[in-house]
Formats: sequence, structure tokens, C-alpha cells
Amino acid sequence: MSAPVLRVNHLTVNNRQGTALVEDVSFTLAAGEMLGLVGESGSGKTVTCRALMRLLPGEGLTMGGGEAWLGETDIMTLDPRQMTRVRGHQLGMIFQNPASHLNPVMTVGGQIAESRRAHFGAGRREARAAAVGLLRRVGIPDPERRVDHYPHEFSGGMRQRAMIAVALSCEPKILIADEPTTALDVTVQVQILRLLMDLRDRLGLAIIMITHDLGVVAQTCDRIAVMYAGRLCEVGDKRRVLAQPLHPYTQGLIDCQPVSEGGGGRLKTIAGQPPSADGFAPGCRFHTRCPRAGEACPSVQPPLLAARGDPAHGAACFYPLHALTHREGS
Repeated sequence: MSAPVLRVNHLTVNNRQGTALVEDVSFTLAAGEMLGLVGESGSGKTVTCRALMRLLPGEGLTMGGGEAWLGETDIMTLDPRQMTRVRGHQLGMIFQNPASHLNPVMTVGGQIAESRRAHFGAGRREARAAAVGLLRRVGIPDPERRVDHYPHEFSGGMRQRAMIAVALSCEPKILIADEPTTALDVTVQVQILRLLMDLRDRLGLAIIMITHDLGVVAQTCDRIAVMYAGRLCEVGDKRRVLAQPLHPYTQGLIDCQPVSEGGGGRLKTIAGQPPSADGFAPGCRFHTRCPRAGEACPSVQPPLLAARGDPAHGAACFYPLHALTHREGS
């Protein structure tokens, strides 16, 4: 694997009450790699990536610490003006609901052209030509005409493609895709996922795919990072994690997936509910729902340690499904 284009170390985001909604999150992302950030709704996936963009949602959320290195630059130390130059040109983001993130009173082509002028100093004609080219690249038919259309004139799938074109307009090295197939029908979902994989292969983009759907991860991603209640509980190669999960929560997510054959009986679920932000226990945040929880789990936060024989696959669990390095000799 190539050298990381992004290194995130101990990222923490606090709410107004001082509770860490995202706590001590660390991972790397290589050029041309697609990392699946997986977990239930409310697990902290979007907040983590919004923190990387320095666009924390809502009021009262603040950075509690951590680093995010793009090459030799820790973007967490940049002032707002410096971050504006990074945002878009180095880091791009496809938001979950394009209808709320595309300007409704500005043409789609105008929004792309605006970014080209701001980051590259392009003239009006050059920026418009770039907008047409980007719309063509993301598969929007008749881009010479559609460049002058407004977001409400696009279908849901076309709006998502337009959102991707806007995100690509500044030629980022890293693209964050926040649930990019939400509210799209199955056929369009497949088209959007194929588009993202094609862009990764042709442009060498590194992509963080935020999703709750392990089926999407299995189709698209190279590695998986599983989040629960604001913490990473397992990280590793996609095939290894799905075939031999270490953390009971990861196994629970896999067991919840519907099967295509022999679909009789009830769909499995994970018992209980995720903890609320004002009720995080000091120990493992999954322990109240975990079938393997032991004496240490309610009071001590387990460190994320590597699997025995596979340093790239790790989990934060005192009682993993398979041996971790700290179990050697025990």
C-alpha cells in the first residue's frame, strides 16, 4: 500500500456538556484507497468527517483534541483562511442530502464554475467549460444544456451526480462520501457506487465512504473502520474483517445483514439500544449490549490492539472473538 495521504490521530469532538461524542479516533488513508466508515446511526461517522472538514454541524460542538495530517500539514492547526484553501482543493465532501447542500437559486454549472474561479483563478469561459466537462465526467447527459439548469430540475440521482461534480471541481486528493446512496432507488444506488469506484480508479482519489450498509462496503471498499458510540472498535482489511471479525459489535452488524438465499425466519438484531451521549459509561461503550462482556468492560476502556499475526487488523475489546496480540501467552 502507498504512503498515507491522510493520518488522523486521537481525534476528539466534544459537545457543550463536555461529553466526547467522538473520542480518540485514529486511522490512515492511502492514495487510491476507499475506506468504509461503518456503524449505526449516531455512531459518530459524520461528525468525525465533518471535524476533518472543520465544518462541525450544529451549535456547541468543539474540537477536543487530535491531529489530521495531510502530508506535512496538520489541518487542525490551520486558521480559517488557510482551511478555506484546503477545503475543496485537498478535501472534498459529498453530503448526504444534495438537495440541502446545492444552492437552489444558482445553476449547477454556476456552482461548479464558482469553485473553479475561487481556487484556480479561472476566467468565466474557462470555468464554464470545466463545469460542462465535470458534468460529463459524472455521467449527466447533455451537459452543455444541463449546466444551466437549477438543482430542482434534476432527479434525485442526477442531483447526487451534480453534488459529486461540485465536490470534484477543485480537484481534491481526498473525497468524503456521506451516505451517498441514501433515498435513491436500487438501480441508481448501483450507478452512483460504480461512478465513485470509477473516479477512484481514474483519478487516484482516496475516498472515505460513510455508511451503515455492510453490503455497500463489501462492494466498494478496501478497508473497514467500524465505529460505535463515537469510538473505533475495529479496523482492518475488508475481506479479513467481514470473514473473521474480532469485535462482537462487528459480528452483530454482519449478523444483521439480510441474506439473499434461504430467507426464512426472523432477521437478527443487536439486543438493546446505543447509549445516549449523556449516558456514556466510563468503560467499553458497547458492554451493555455485548454477549461477551466481562468484569473489566463496564469500567475500563479497552485499547485498540492488533490481531495475532495481522498487525493491520485490530479491535478494541477485552474479550475478542479471536486472539489479539495482548492475549499472547495467556
